[in-house]
Amino acid sequence: MSDELISISSHALESMEKAISHLESELTKIRAGRANPNMFDGLVVDYYGNPTPINQVGNITVTDARTLVIQPWEKNMLQPIERSIIAANLGVNPQNDGTIIRIFLPPLTEERRREIVKRVHAEGEHSKVAIRNIRRDAIEHIKKLKKDGLSEDLAKDSEDEIQAMTDKYIGVVDKHLVLKEKEIMSV
Repeated sequence: MSDELISISSHALESMEKAISHLESELTKIRAGRANPNMFDGLVVDYYGNPTPINQVGNITVTDARTLVIQPWEKNMLQPIERSIIAANLGVNPQNDGTIIRIFLPPLTEERRREIVKRVHAEGEHSKVAIRNIRRDAIEHIKKLKKDGLSEDLAKDSEDEIQAMTDKYIGVVDKHLVLKEKEIMSV
């Protein structure tokens, strides 16, 4: 197999791994009924003019199954943190008592659980589309090489390898979705 085919294959593999790790990080942000500090990953707050992640301006702790506490390192950060949480539309109401922010997570209703499962499936579909796009790009590269003189057998073998890789990673996405749905729907 030529070096170019190996390069195409390894690039596709690396890109599909990144798509899976992105899905995993997005799924940790989706709340499944328990308090989890990861639900604030990706939220930024204005810290002296710089957008800064919330976990870098204060401590986020879980006090019980449904309560999170954010204790900013500087008192003047209470309002910006509170505004950031409200603007993120996470379905929670932060309560500021002047020194800390408490976030009480309401129990999930059956309807809300179904909405969250829909969101999980939408994230999964985004990952599947990304994986399919990676496959398409890799196969286009192989076809260009075929026009430049690559043998048909090698091209076909490489395309089959890319397709097998795609099927494997689509299966991984499906497994993640099934596990997250089970976690969300369990009371």
